[in-house]
Amino acid sequence: MAGFHEDEAQYGREDFVLLDNVDIDSFVANLRKRYNTSRIYTYIGEVVVSVNPYRPLNIYDDNVIKDYKGREIYERPPHVFALTDSAYKTMKRTGKSTCIVISGESGAGKTEASKYIMRYISAVTNVKGQREVERVKDILIRSNVILEAFGNSKTNRNDNSSRFGKYMDINFDFKGDPVGGHINNYLLEKSRVVHQQAGERNFHSFYHLLTGGSEDLISKLHLKKDPSSYHYTNQGGDWKVTTINDRKLFRDVEQALKSMGVGAAESETLWKVVAAVLHLGELNFEEKPTRSNAHEVVVTTKAVAKHLAELLSVSEEKLLKTLCFRVVAAGGDVVEKGHTEKEALFAKDAFAKNLYDRMFTWVVATLNSVIHLEKDIRRHGAGSVIGVLDIYGFEIFDDNSFEQFCINYCNEKLQQLFIELVLKQEQDEYTKEGITWVQIEYFNNKPICDLVDKPRQGIMAVLDDACFGVGKVTDQLFLEAMDKQLGNNAHYSSRGTDRSDKTLVHGRDFRVKHYAGNVTYSTENFIIKNKDTLFQDFKRLMYGSSNPVLAEMFPDGDKHVQEVTKRPESAGTHFKNSIISLVDNLATKTPHYVRCIKPNEIKSPNSFDEERVRHQIAYLGLLENVKVRRAGFAFRMLYTRFLARYKMLSKETWPTYRGRVEDGCRAILSKEGLLDDVQFGLTKIFIKTPKSLFSLEASRSARIPPIVLFLQKHWRGGLARRMVAKMKAIRIIVARFRRYKLRRYVVSLVEKLKYAKSMKDYGKSIEWPAPPKVLSGFVEELRRAYRIWRARMILSNVQPNEWPVLRLKVAAAEELMGKRKDWGQSRKLWKGSYLAGDGNFQQVVDALQRKDQFSSILFSHRVLKVNKWNQNRQRAVLITDQFIYKLDPGKKATYKMLEKFPIVNITSISVTGNSDQLAIIHLDGGNDLIFHLAADANEDRVGELVGTLNSLWQRKQNRNLRVRIGDQLSCMLGNKPKCVMVQPGGCQGGSNVTFKKGNVPGEIVLFC
Repeated sequence: MAGFHEDEAQYGREDFVLLDNVDIDSFVANLRKRYNTSRIYTYIGEVVVSVNPYRPLNIYDDNVIKDYKGREIYERPPHVFALTDSAYKTMKRTGKSTCIVISGESGAGKTEASKYIMRYISAVTNVKGQREVERVKDILIRSNVILEAFGNSKTNRNDNSSRFGKYMDINFDFKGDPVGGHINNYLLEKSRVVHQQAGERNFHSFYHLLTGGSEDLISKLHLKKDPSSYHYTNQGGDWKVTTINDRKLFRDVEQALKSMGVGAAESETLWKVVAAVLHLGELNFEEKPTRSNAHEVVVTTKAVAKHLAELLSVSEEKLLKTLCFRVVAAGGDVVEKGHTEKEALFAKDAFAKNLYDRMFTWVVATLNSVIHLEKDIRRHGAGSVIGVLDIYGFEIFDDNSFEQFCINYCNEKLQQLFIELVLKQEQDEYTKEGITWVQIEYFNNKPICDLVDKPRQGIMAVLDDACFGVGKVTDQLFLEAMDKQLGNNAHYSSRGTDRSDKTLVHGRDFRVKHYAGNVTYSTENFIIKNKDTLFQDFKRLMYGSSNPVLAEMFPDGDKHVQEVTKRPESAGTHFKNSIISLVDNLATKTPHYVRCIKPNEIKSPNSFDEERVRHQIAYLGLLENVKVRRAGFAFRMLYTRFLARYKMLSKETWPTYRGRVEDGCRAILSKEGLLDDVQFGLTKIFIKTPKSLFSLEASRSARIPPIVLFLQKHWRGGLARRMVAKMKAIRIIVARFRRYKLRRYVVSLVEKLKYAKSMKDYGKSIEWPAPPKVLSGFVEELRRAYRIWRARMILSNVQPNEWPVLRLKVAAAEELMGKRKDWGQSRKLWKGSYLAGDGNFQQVVDALQRKDQFSSILFSHRVLKVNKWNQNRQRAVLITDQFIYKLDPGKKATYKMLEKFPIVNITSISVTGNSDQLAIIHLDGGNDLIFHLAADANEDRVGELVGTLNSLWQRKQNRNLRVRIGDQLSCMLGNKPKCVMVQPGGCQGGSNVTFKKGNVPGEIVLFC
């Protein structure tokens, strides 16, 4: 019973059992509404009615599979996945085998439904990924590709119509994983091999080969890549189908055969058989007179016969003999009887049909050998089976022959089983629950089945007697025998039993009143098709083939021509026995049904042919199915599930009911005033009319919104509180984690640096352990602390009176280290004021200090200066904390002040990267100081000058003084740009140092 998941006003009722009126008009109207809104599935209880949408729908992906996995059938909207899951759960829960019966006419979507069933089973099993189980699942799915290629065809009703019945058993182990399987095929439509109606095709395999086969393969098979060139593939007209990619499907079949373990030689043999059938269609015969004035049939297309013999691995001579003659044993003698041209053509077509049929049977047997389950209870457990039956639906054509008769008989038997099992399920459920059984009136089609298969009295028995009786029996004599035997049967009629019925052709037609409607059959070729005659000569020919696969297909060819055999089983009897065996097998399983409906004949997603749909509803017995389901009670549900679904309708049961479940259900129904319309079973509640169920659902729908709001409010509050608690926990965890990481890192670092104090470089050469990312910032602080400690350790070995010099050296090193070869770093003593011992200099300094109020002398030195006229002048430079003074020492060392510059006027200082004593102090105003320090030989004092100015600049400006280092130094003299460079050589003790004008305008060269 379906639940209520979508708006029924828009999408219709999800279960036909819940229709207000159970009649054909209401049924069709509901089906149309659901079809027009892309709801192709509808329930009848637990039967799925499926309408072919003729377009892809996004309702089969992995997310949809997850929605249906493990759910009860009414918990989600109707779907074939729900039915499959129900069958699978039933098998796992009870340990009993189940089956899914798919029925409907050609083009109704049976094959697609079986594919979706296989896909669902594959998706929900083997959650542990066992290799063997995956192999079986892969084979079960790939088998469809092979079976469709060799057993499906394009018809006027369906581009991919199954022309055979298929029943597949899937074996499961005790865990519910597929471990094997078995395929049974029924009544391949082999007449299609030699004849197709206009607009139809032969089996797909022919077109796959002719369009997808490689050039080498086509050449080897002596074919042309043109299906219109062959009689067996061009009868239907245009062979191309837009929905079928024959080229791609040929590759898919080859890959599927390979994955199934079919060897290259065996695979090639299959295509050889297909090619041989095509060549058989090209054979022509001609009757020629003999010397005795008789006529003898000969093959006129000898080249074709030669190719055919090669493909079948038989002697060309024997092949020609078999095609034109028949060996008969009579009275102990062996007689060779020649064919007429008509007989030869008949024998050729019979051979083509039989050859293809046996190949298809071999393919099915090969698939079974690959997926067959070896019974190993210790390994797999007892296990169970899910059977999937995909079989032809009821067929009523303008011209109905032997094939339609067999197919419709099959559907009669399945309908009989369906009614019996549905009724039995209903009766068993009522008995189990202690509910009084209600007698249900339904159409019982057992008399129709008896009409066909009753021993010695049914149509099949009469047909066999006609086929194997003494003398020549024609189709008309067969019809007369039926009239005589079955004339009084209410479900049989012919012109001989009802002379007033002008719709029946006299001597040819008979009519059977099937449950789906009256069907008129033509007896023409009934006897030939039932005999399914293939002369023993062909069997012996193929049994003697040097190709072992072909010989294996004809095991009955080993009999000697004079050997007496029992009467062979006719095609009709073989089919009847197979169907009876199938029905007996299905009767032992728990059945599930998919009823497929074709909405129109034009394969359009937008057309709903009401007349065609009504016809299918009738012959599928869907309306009777609804009546059977509704005859007793329209709805039933377990007490526990009923209470869980409707407990919000009564204050007694909401939110939690503590008493007996049955009493809770009574309280709900009493509150809704529905006690008179229900009965209480042992475990289930039974509701008689859909109206009561709709009333319950309406009340439930009204109560759901406030409950949802209430739950949302508390759930969101709970989520928020949970999130806050998680955030707090995260903070604590992160803090503890950081502390733990820090502690571990510090311990490892201490271990690394524990001997650093005793090392010469105080651990500078020690490589620190790599820190965790979370501590990267903190580790930088540790490194800074280490550097401070190391500096203090180094300074601890330096006397306090040496610290000022050390500070100057640090200031100089910041700018010159690595950029100038020697900057005086090795000199221990930096005096600063190198003129301090001169008394006259000291007097001038004291006077300047009183006048300019500077605090201290930082640097003083004699220099050789160059002016704007490129003249060398002996001068002295005095640097204080406020000014730079340019002094003229004079001949008597009077140190006359020539010019002073505020310290703030300094912009930068330039020196070379060599050992010369050139320095340029750049000043605002366009007149820089360019001089050479008159230092002792091998004693660099430029570094001391740079360190002094940089240290002063750091104190005053809180930044380093810009220091330029290069071989050519730019400067300004007299507001003109100059370039100063050094020419080393000829300088001894600084006595020969001189500035000279260079060769280039504005160039000054210091020779030293």
